[in-house]
Amino acid sequence: MASNNDHDVAAIAADGGADEILTYKPLASDSAVSANPHIPSVSASAVLGESESMPDDHPICQGHDFDASNNSIDAIMQSMLGTGFQASNVGKAVEEIKRMRQWRLSDVPWKEGDDEALKDPAVRRTIRARIFFAYTSNQISCGQREVIKFLAKHKMVDAIVTTAGGIEEDIIKCFEHTYMGDFKLSGRALRKKGINRIGNLLVPNKNYCKFEDWVAPLIGKMHDEQDARWAEQAKQMAEANGSSGDASPPFACTPSEFIARLGKEIAHEESVLYWAYKNDIPVFCPALTDGSVGDMIYFHSYKRPGFVLDISRDIRRINDLAVRSHATGQIILGGGLAKHHTCNANLMRNGADFSVYVNTGHEFDGSDGGASPDEAISWGKIRITAAPVKVCADATIVFPLMVSQTFAKDVEAWKEGAKDCVCWLDDAT
Repeated sequence: MASNNDHDVAAIAADGGADEILTYKPLASDSAVSANPHIPSVSASAVLGESESMPDDHPICQGHDFDASNNSIDAIMQSMLGTGFQASNVGKAVEEIKRMRQWRLSDVPWKEGDDEALKDPAVRRTIRARIFFAYTSNQISCGQREVIKFLAKHKMVDAIVTTAGGIEEDIIKCFEHTYMGDFKLSGRALRKKGINRIGNLLVPNKNYCKFEDWVAPLIGKMHDEQDARWAEQAKQMAEANGSSGDASPPFACTPSEFIARLGKEIAHEESVLYWAYKNDIPVFCPALTDGSVGDMIYFHSYKRPGFVLDISRDIRRINDLAVRSHATGQIILGGGLAKHHTCNANLMRNGADFSVYVNTGHEFDGSDGGASPDEAISWGKIRITAAPVKVCADATIVFPLMVSQTFAKDVEAWKEGAKDCVCWLDDAT
């Protein structure tokens, strides 16, 4: 029979091997178990091997005790970190959001070679992290819209990235309701009734008709403004150069400018876009034509060709927002375009300092939507020094809880503390 000492000592390490926290050892030769000839020593060692004690200060797994006197949402959320699985990741996400909101340049010591203009501690205390907030369109289709509106209304994020549905659904809800349905409703039956299904939500066709009736004249008006600006530019160039203005490039608004105009024109206090416009929060949507807005631009082009949206100025704008930041945070609900566009902007500054992902994607298929924060680090989209968090969960469940412990905790204190802050020193002048 083989001796227990012939077996290698195995180690279990935390944080990818950074800290050895647990080992098992072969059973002592005088152990009652190992001395029992009826039990193979290899089995005894494998099953009942001794372990080292865990450090006294190592976190333990313990969830919320409902026999306790405090069963408030705050108390339950505070127990998340020690609950395990995705509950712990929710708790970590809350802490990461707190860090990105609290960060000031004064947290980082000035060193020789740094910008002299940033040496004054008083200046450093006024520079905060720029927060990018991204979400897929379903977050507006559902009741998450009200949570997102809260963030925009109180100017708690600095830039928004979404998809086409995240734009049009916000406007549509200013005219008509979205209704509760069921995941199992028949698509054939709904189609015959002119009702569209988004998961377990129902959107009648008339909702889109009202949106199109509203947006079509606005596109025409913006086309008039574009052509008038074009004519004025051509006239100015002709006067300056003494040449024909026919070759003057056309004036065109960007998707973010188009979206700001929608927010201005809708002037509805339940609208995310209205509050984004009012608080000067740019809303980026590089695939703005991938939805009802695109349908309307398509129809408009048959009646009057020539309306242009300039995406090149928008990519410059969002990338510059990232580059012109002393630190950045990103909160991303869902995957796809909204996630990648936000991460790619932060790549331009060698990665975001703080990151929270909330999605149900998995990385086994190589998709960007399912890619882990660690994969983003390999691309430079998240900094090597960061401690990003991914929560694998339905954002409609966990994000309102996360907001309850962060953005909603200190609305007035946040406004007071941030009112004299900037994200880039030059913005203060």
